[in-house]
Amino acid sequence: MKHQELISPLDNRYSKKIVDLANNFSESNLNKTRLEIEIDWIIFLTTQCGKNFKPLSSAAKNNLLFIKKSFNDKSAKRIKTIESKTNHDVKAVEYFIREEMNKFSNLKKYQHLVHFALTSEDVNSLSYAVLLRDAQDIYIKKLDALIKDLNSKSKSWATLPLLARTHGQAASPSTIGKEVKVFHQRLTRQKEILKKMKPMAKFGGATGNFHTLILSDASIDWVSKTNKFLSSFKIEQNPITTQIESHDGIAEICHCIQRINNILIDLNQDMWIYISNDIFKLKLKDGEVGSSTMPHKVNPIDFENSEGNLGLSNSLMNFFADKLTKSRLQRDLSDSTVLRNLGVGFGYGYLGICSCLNGLSKIQPNKQNALTELDDNWQVLAEALQIVMKLEGYDNAYEEIKNKTRGHNIDKDSYLKIVNELKISSKSKDQLKKLTPSNYLGIASKLAKL
Repeated sequence: MKHQELISPLDNRYSKKIVDLANNFSESNLNKTRLEIEIDWIIFLTTQCGKNFKPLSSAAKNNLLFIKKSFNDKSAKRIKTIESKTNHDVKAVEYFIREEMNKFSNLKKYQHLVHFALTSEDVNSLSYAVLLRDAQDIYIKKLDALIKDLNSKSKSWATLPLLARTHGQAASPSTIGKEVKVFHQRLTRQKEILKKMKPMAKFGGATGNFHTLILSDASIDWVSKTNKFLSSFKIEQNPITTQIESHDGIAEICHCIQRINNILIDLNQDMWIYISNDIFKLKLKDGEVGSSTMPHKVNPIDFENSEGNLGLSNSLMNFFADKLTKSRLQRDLSDSTVLRNLGVGFGYGYLGICSCLNGLSKIQPNKQNALTELDDNWQVLAEALQIVMKLEGYDNAYEEIKNKTRGHNIDKDSYLKIVNELKISSKSKDQLKKLTPSNYLGIASKLAKL
């Protein structure tokens, strides 16, 4: 099929943005990973698993490693050809390895060890764990770029005053940098949680009881042995399973990415509103069109694109976490087709990060508008008025200031009039007169620089 005829936008419109993830989750890479596991298992059996497994000569081992390193597009196509007959993907990989081993005289006597004592789920479980391990690295690298950008902006904009809004209404002022810092901190926390999550795999045979391995040599502690094998792939073993690994670890990863997606959606929506309120200006780019009919338009399309892609990722991640943790009795096959789509969930989440980064690169604070908005809302200093009154012992301070400010248009003159009429000390009045909506910021600037 031609590139533009592919059904998924991940494979056509957005393909260049997710190359690393696409390569990682491709069926070709899945089969390559399966092949590597099968060959490494043969080497492991013949070097570390006792007298019942005839040791490999150096030449034989080198030939196995050659098969492993020689996997290419031709290998991938051959496996698919075999699968068209077997209707079983892991078995197709096994038969392909046997074909390759048959080309070397010193490997023919080891062909019986291909897929020895394994069920296909052992190989798949470890393969998907490896793919997830690498996908996490790719994803976190892009997330890190966004986190660093937010940190840089929070510090650059640390002192720029901003009218805060709670329930959409004017509230105690903040700074642009501090509000950006909120998202930096939230994403940093989730990133650290995601980094600690390790995909799990099982290697215990048909129903997870190590039947065939025990049969091959009952004197070996196969739980420890298989754990050592999985550890070589930097994967944690789940030793107590049915035929399939429970996928709880995958669910944890999916839920974490959902939380990251939701934080980013929150960021996108806030940026969209700030742009709409003219707190941020969008940088112009020659040649870009905002509307097919309204020439003046400059739209926050990157934040909108990000929000849409993150929503798609959320739907998939939620489904993965819900579906994959359930399997009838010792197994059913409904998880198999679902696992093949893990890359799609990652892909849309990754795109969401890319678009958000692109959006952030196009905005700049509209300082004058931010200050004008603050100057139009002196009522936000009502909080300061009632607090200072309470400090001087006025129990009904809140109610008194509420009557003077709620529903009233408060500007600088009316604010100062209220201050002068208050029955408080001259010192407190002087303190309040120094306040303006643009300097009543608490420690927002300091927080933004943390």
